[in-house]
Order: sequence, then structure tokens, then C-alpha cells
Amino acid sequence: MIRLGTGRLERVVAVGAHCDDIAIGAGGTLLTLCRAHPGLRVDALVLSGGGTEREQEEQEALTAFCPGADLRLTVDKLPDGRLPAHWADAKAAVEELRARTEPDLVLAPRTEDAHQDHQGVAKLMTTAFRDHLVLGYEIVKWDGDLGRPVVYQPLAPDTAEDKVRLLQEHYPSQRHRPWYDREAFLGLARIRGIESNARYAEAFAVTKLTVDLGG
Repeated sequence: MIRLGTGRLERVVAVGAHCDDIAIGAGGTLLTLCRAHPGLRVDALVLSGGGTEREQEEQEALTAFCPGADLRLTVDKLPDGRLPAHWADAKAAVEELRARTEPDLVLAPRTEDAHQDHQGVAKLMTTAFRDHLVLGYEIVKWDGDLGRPVVYQPLAPDTAEDKVRLLQEHYPSQRHRPWYDREAFLGLARIRGIESNARYAEAFAVTKLTVDLGG
């Protein structure tokens, strides 16, 4: 297995269709990045949940998931489950995000995600951030759409535990869901850890990757 890094990170973009998407899909990676790079700027965009209790949950959660970072969060008000019908508004929000940052790394949903909102966001990212490293995170769900990832971020055991704890602590509106529990989150992290020769890991898809082997 080849281990590659990105060098010094200064700016990261994280995008989700719903409040908690970013934390579920890449919360451990954000914890790892922010602990390793104090002062990291994180521009986060969530397309739904604005003006509801979920916006406050998201603000508090991402603050916890991005310790010591310069977090700039925007929570939009597009209706949950209806992103395809509001494509122009979603595209405008993503393009506005792109205009205000030049990130070293982008975290967003996978294009293979079966949820229509997640998939829509993923398609927008590949056009708005054409020359950036875009890692597509995964979210376990009823659809059974987990695939075969190609990129892994190993998580220290305490980081994996912190992720699960913060998910339970900061999203009380989701605790009633049958899939929203410690076993689901830690179990997937353990499987991805096995696949990457680590105890725990988060896994990502990549739509396109350019390398410079002679640089």
C-alpha cells in the first residue's frame, strides 16, 4: 500500500447536503486534520437545515470536529430531499463557496451515493472544484450503496472514539433513527481500518486524480 500526503494544508472545504453529513462521512478526518494543522481554515457549506434546530446542532458539532480551526460555516435553507428540484439554488451556493476560497482539499459526498441530495451535491463539486483534490465521503444507510473505496484516512483509536462520541453528543435530533448508533459508525470505521492495515479509518472515493511523478 502506498501512503501519500498533501504537504502543508492551509484551507479545506467541506460540503454536505444535510446537517450531520460532513461529520458522519468525514468527522474523523476533520479531527485528524485540525489537530495536525492548528489554524487550518475550514469553509463548510450545508445546503439544508438553515433556520431550524439542526443549524444550531451543526454549528456546535463542526466547532467540536474542527478544534483550533478557523471555521466558516454556511447552512442554507434548501428543502431536505428536494435538492434536484432546486438545482439552480444549490449550484449558486456551491459557486459562491468556490469564489471565496482556494482549498488544498475538498470533502464532499460520493457521486455513487444513492441519496438524491448527496448525489446532486457530489455532481456539483466536480465542476465547481475542477483543479482540486476532491474526496468523496461515504454515509452508511438503508440503500446499501457502500462501494469499494480507493482512498483511506487511518484514524487513531482515540480519534475514532471521539468521532462517535461527538456524533452522539451534538445531534440529539437524530438519536431516534435506528441506524444512528455507535455500532454503525465504529463498525464501518473498523472495516475500513482492516482494508487499510489500520485499526480504524474513513474511506473516500475519487472521481479524478492528477499526479506529478516528476515534480
